[in-house]
Amino acid sequence: MTKRPALGKGLSALIPTVRPTLPESRTGLSVQMVDLDHLEANRQQPRRRFDDDGLEELARSIKETGILQPILVTRDADRFRILAGERRVRAARLAGLTRVPVLVKEGLEDRDHLLVALIENIQRRDLTAMEEAESYWHLKDKFGMTQDEIAERVGKDRTTVSNAMRLLKLPAEVRAQVEDGLLSAGHARTLLSLPSAADQETLAREFIRRGLSVRAAEARVQEILDGAPKKRAAAPDNDPDTRDAEQRLQRSLGTKVEIRRRKKGGEVRLSFYSEEQLIGLFERLVGGSG
Repeated sequence: MTKRPALGKGLSALIPTVRPTLPESRTGLSVQMVDLDHLEANRQQPRRRFDDDGLEELARSIKETGILQPILVTRDADRFRILAGERRVRAARLAGLTRVPVLVKEGLEDRDHLLVALIENIQRRDLTAMEEAESYWHLKDKFGMTQDEIAERVGKDRTTVSNAMRLLKLPAEVRAQVEDGLLSAGHARTLLSLPSAADQETLAREFIRRGLSVRAAEARVQEILDGAPKKRAAAPDNDPDTRDAEQRLQRSLGTKVEIRRRKKGGEVRLSFYSEEQLIGLFERLVGGSG
């Protein structure tokens, strides 16, 4: 089996490599057996999804061989907060264990709780693209870390961290598709070139429907940016009267307008590209009635 490369200063920057025989006073680390009922989940846990089938498989392994790697925890009053190993704890409960080995790390800050969990999940490749992006943003927004600092601590280059965080700019529908595995992070990043959230959502659905590769998705986005005609049959809402209505509304409102007809009724979509433009659209549509 190929050994995964270490992640820079990641985990080693937070947890020094020590021999278990060294006294706790020198290392800040101690190993002991703890009742499962005394363990609390990490409030900063970046991972939201735990695969049931994977947990069952791990539980069977634990029944046969036990837990080979201690759970990393920190003290929280008379209890212990899980820093890394929540999946092992869940599987241990499924396996019927009442106690597990833990490695106690003293003196960590709240920021380090997230960093340790994030690093472990990155090493195991257990996070979705959105979970990773949200963890980076949390480190930046709540703890004031720069992208350079985040990259150094998790052992990635700054561009990787920056590209991950850019996914958070996508509309909620597209983020959910990435979270559900319908779109890869590569597909999602191609959509960031489009200025309209409506276009991003439409193209994301097309990528999924057609099963496009990332390279084909990039070409499709470029086709739209270049103004190339879409090769598809005219839909009912592309009739001349509807197109004329769209153009007149666009001239009046100064932004992209889409009229989408259904069997009964439909919708009108207005695009805006800045807060100022949104305010301007609001004032035009509401006028002095507010």
